[in-house]
Amino acid sequence: MGLCSWLVLGGIAGWLASIIKGTNARMGMFANIIAGIVGAMVGGWVFSFFGGRGVTGFNVYSLLVATVGAVILLSVLQALRK
Repeated sequence: MGLCSWLVLGGIAGWLASIIKGTNARMGMFANIIAGIVGAMVGGWVFSFFGGRGVTGFNVYSLLVATVGAVILLSVLQALRK
């Protein structure tokens, strides 16, 4: 995937994760993109650990992997803040 694809996929995944976790009002566009990209790495690792595939390109499966990873990331960050 190219840089633009990572930014778009990361932005969408981070935005969806922030809506799921209820942090959308506090996060801006750049925080969503970073959360989505790091979430794609976390999600890829988690899915690979359980026998699945990580991010495979710009598709719905990769969006799911990145969103799950971003939700995990935001959950850990929320737990550390408390």
